Amino acid sequence: MFHIPGFFCAFALYFLPTLIAFGRGLNSRGGIALLNFFLGWTFFGWIVALVWAIAAPTPYVVYVHPPYPPYPPQYR
Repeated sequence: MFHIPGFFCAFALYFLPTLIAFGRGLNSRGGIALLNFFLGWTFFGWIVALVWAIAAPTPYVVYVHPPYPPYPPQYR
């Protein structure tokens, strides 16, 4: 029999690179997840996935704001 909290901790640790990639919203998170799933058990694959998840630049979003100050609505 296995210990439930220990199982979840080991599961989260194994998929840590995938969790980091999804948490950072990386564009390559699918590749990191596949590498982690298929080669993570080799430890070398896990290290490569972890470095890839940490070293990849975080995508950024540009927000366009309306002109300042906002103009009142035009009434006819």
